[in-house]
Amino acid sequence: MENNLKTKNPLLRLLGGTKYQFISIPIFAIICSLIVSAIIILIVGQNPLMAYKGLLQGAGVLSKNQYAAYQGQITDFMETLDKMTPMLFASLAVAIAMQAGLFNIGVSGQMLISGFIATIVIGYSREMSPILAKPLVAVIGVIVGALAGGLIGFLKIKFNINEVVSSIMLNYIFQYVISFFINTKYVDPVTRQSRNIGANARLTLMQVEIADFKMRIPIFFIVAILIAIVMYFFMKRTDHGLEISAIGFNRDAARYAGINVKRRTLYVMLISGGLAGLAGVTYYLGYQPSILPKSLSSIGFDSIAVSLLGSNNPLGIIFSSFLITVIDRGATYMRSAAGVEQEIAALMSGIILLFSAMGTYMKQKFSDLLIRNRRR
Repeated sequence: MENNLKTKNPLLRLLGGTKYQFISIPIFAIICSLIVSAIIILIVGQNPLMAYKGLLQGAGVLSKNQYAAYQGQITDFMETLDKMTPMLFASLAVAIAMQAGLFNIGVSGQMLISGFIATIVIGYSREMSPILAKPLVAVIGVIVGALAGGLIGFLKIKFNINEVVSSIMLNYIFQYVISFFINTKYVDPVTRQSRNIGANARLTLMQVEIADFKMRIPIFFIVAILIAIVMYFFMKRTDHGLEISAIGFNRDAARYAGINVKRRTLYVMLISGGLAGLAGVTYYLGYQPSILPKSLSSIGFDSIAVSLLGSNNPLGIIFSSFLITVIDRGATYMRSAAGVEQEIAALMSGIILLFSAMGTYMKQKFSDLLIRNRRR
């Protein structure tokens, strides 16, 4: 009967098997999202194939018809990777917290405080050697982010304050306190943002000439990929990672099994905050050279969708962060090339989030269907 099931319903077999659901369910969610988005694009009177092509061209995945001097598909693609770097770090921060049953919605605030501290300590020290300045920026980002995330964990274990409440409140605190200091001490009178950091401290190399192109090089992109791989093995193959997952499944059962839940909660939030700090410095001292007052980066919130889409699996998050970044980066060119408004791209991301949030439901339904088919 199992062989008969494979031949009669391969889709059900693929999506129902638990071994590969971390891949099959997100792919199924993406396909459903693209179909729904295509219907919406048709309703507004545009060609969905041209819209999707414009998205891919704008992100450098496909080639445009023409480019300006020193520009090409590779320059667009490198800029996509540059923006993907903080997205990947932020999504990993969300994922490890979710593995422990925690919802770190304060990633944007942790990004902001890390980026700001690194900016004023290292970013404005233009005489410092780049070989020293760039690693120090990363170290400061990790430390400040870990302290911010650790504070949320401490409030959780000491006073039983829900991490969602404390992280939202800290978002507001960081946002307005930092805005005050930028506007009073570090503002650029022309842009009304913080003053640009020096090239020595920036984690993105700008206008690097390679062949006939001038491109940006995100020097921490490879680091982000390596950290995602390390996190995968940490979560799946180590005792600490399995204990974190056990807490996420059932905190009471984990406590009964002898796991120190409070210590692990603090431990996880320190790691999550540290990753958010790396996202902050690679964004505010990488992709961007300055900080906009009274504003939180949308990356901290988009990373929730990215983590869900990747099933909180670090390897899956690499691909989901690339997808969401492509949609975000390609939206502007999609408008000019296909006549589809940029808001459609945001709508696509929202639809993907909706289907991703249904991932657990879909896993259960496909598993139930598979069991029923086996009993026949």
